[in-house]
Amino acid sequence: QVQLVESGGALVQAGGSLRLSCAASLSVSTFDVMGWYRQAPGKERELVALITRGGNIIYADSVKGRFTISRDNAKNTVYLQMNSLKFDDTAVYYCNAHWTLTNYWGQGTQVTVSS
Repeated sequence: QVQLVESGGALVQAGGSLRLSCAASLSVSTFDVMGWYRQAPGKERELVALITRGGNIIYADSVKGRFTISRDNAKNTVYLQMNSLKFDDTAVYYCNAHWTLTNYWGQGTQVTVSS
């Protein structure tokens, strides 16, 4: 059974940094794609960043140059380093993994940026 557990969300001031972690129950190299999504109140869930098994990375335009996705195969963990946080980054952040035509989601972690 695939389980994804996020951690690292917090209240932070604008301009600050956070690192989110997503611990997977399987090796992260198992998945075709792993990524981070976010959902702000009243808005649809949107892609933040993803990394493929081959190491290709995609970022949303809104986070390019500020966020970095990475993975540690030995720890079965994917990270999202978030720098220069803005008020508009406030959202619940979800870890996602895609494998064998199935999408798996974590429970989410709240990131709140105070202006």
